Amino acid sequence: MYRQTIDPVFGSLAWSALLALVPIAALFVFLGVFRTKAWVASWGSLAVAALVAVLGYGMPTGQAVLAAGQGAAFGLFPLAWTLVAAIWIHSMTVHSGHFDVLCHSFAAVSKDQRIQAIIIAFCFGSLLEGLAGQGTPVAITTVMLVGGGFRPMRAAAVALVANTVPAAFGPLGLPITTLAKVSDLPMADLGAMAGRQVPIIAVFVPLLVVGIADGRRGVRQTWFPALACGVSYGLTQFVTSNYISVPLADISSALVSACVVTVVVRAQHVRRSPAPAPSVIAHPDTPQASASPLPVTSGVRTEVWRAYAPYLAIVSIFVFSQWKPVADALNSATVTFPWPGLHLLTSGGEPSTLPMFKFNWLAATGTLLLISGLATMVVLHIPPRVAVTALAETLGRLRGPITTISGLLALSFVMNASGQTMVLGTWLAGTGGAFVVISPILGWLGVALTGSDTSSNALFGALQVTAADKAGLPATLLTAANASGGVVGKMISLQNLTIAAAATGMHGAEGDLFRRMFRWSVLLLAGMCLIVFLQTTRVLGWMTVH
Repeated sequence: MYRQTIDPVFGSLAWSALLALVPIAALFVFLGVFRTKAWVASWGSLAVAALVAVLGYGMPTGQAVLAAGQGAAFGLFPLAWTLVAAIWIHSMTVHSGHFDVLCHSFAAVSKDQRIQAIIIAFCFGSLLEGLAGQGTPVAITTVMLVGGGFRPMRAAAVALVANTVPAAFGPLGLPITTLAKVSDLPMADLGAMAGRQVPIIAVFVPLLVVGIADGRRGVRQTWFPALACGVSYGLTQFVTSNYISVPLADISSALVSACVVTVVVRAQHVRRSPAPAPSVIAHPDTPQASASPLPVTSGVRTEVWRAYAPYLAIVSIFVFSQWKPVADALNSATVTFPWPGLHLLTSGGEPSTLPMFKFNWLAATGTLLLISGLATMVVLHIPPRVAVTALAETLGRLRGPITTISGLLALSFVMNASGQTMVLGTWLAGTGGAFVVISPILGWLGVALTGSDTSSNALFGALQVTAADKAGLPATLLTAANASGGVVGKMISLQNLTIAAAATGMHGAEGDLFRRMFRWSVLLLAGMCLIVFLQTTRVLGWMTVH
């Protein structure tokens, strides 16, 4: 049995908090200074956290190991289970050739490269983030933009900016699922609250996309489609996360906004002149890219609908799973049990809820995705052999990310179980009302260094709720702000910068990309901090989930 204490180091809260910062600092040093692989950083930081827990906080070694085991298990289920199923579906569409059909259908909407930037980088990128995440949207959309005539630096910048607002809910709600687990707050409330913060920023991101693609002229000439895209995306994200299903927030928003842009562009087709040539809008300090336009599909309409079928199947199955009789049937198979051997008491001497493990194998997002994958096999006529090959390739590609996720969740669980997170939260609560602004900054910093909103939520979720409670601030609001603040750190994360540079052949240009994206990231962060602050006042207080 281990009981958490508020001041285990020299009887001082400040010294205890300083020691609790060591595992987080170790993670940042591994990633930012030594530039180790992500899985090495996560497991190395876990070892540091375990040493702090045992030597500094007096936690029995066995309890620390069991807490790490519970975290690693949560990383495998439901997180890795969801990730594997999502990318498996995407891999099958690539094998069948329908992914190319989908890309061509996007390019056929308009020859204006600025509109293509919106549809490919923002709409389609959001769809990929909602399904797969892990840098997949940046890698794919950057290559597509370069193929459409954008120079590498400009293409990378557009893709990075676009891959912001979907990060709070993708892939398939994993960041919110993780946040709910580590903070012990209802997932529905956290998803709804994030859905009342991120959509405000979403309105402006397509405008920023066209601004980066073509400067002020791009905004002046394409502001209406960009604004229509942002507004439709934000509204759909709000409605879906609050009233339908948190895991579907990105997917539904991406599909709706893409449809809206298509309708608006076609309605303006007669009056809209094409965008300038790539040699004009491309960035002058990068090599000339191919000026050939994106290919336009000449296939039959049936193939286009089949290309969209996997995503429509996912939406339909998830919506159907929310119907109360179906939801009750799925949840009836859920098993909740205390993690064997892990016995924790809170600082108040009450049994802790941290050791409880929820195994919702039938209602899990990954299981619903598996069903969607089987439907995809039928609709796209994918033979079982091809599906198995795609699954094997997916597992091979995800070995690193799965190991990283398990390590980060194990790190988070050790810090939570030993009380390190509680001590940090109590210490930060000393900032009082100023913590309202600090809250989204923590999320931003976490994503900037780990590259994942899920990882950031795992690290800081429990800290946010502790600090909010101690400071007398709304816990759901500020805990959700960790996810919301994290989205604007996505564009400067080491992971995404590396992926964007590699996808465009600009090896070693990560520093140039960072300098180019940093000001936009800070600007959007300031906007998010303002939103969260106003939601604690009468101005926007009516938006807060209670």
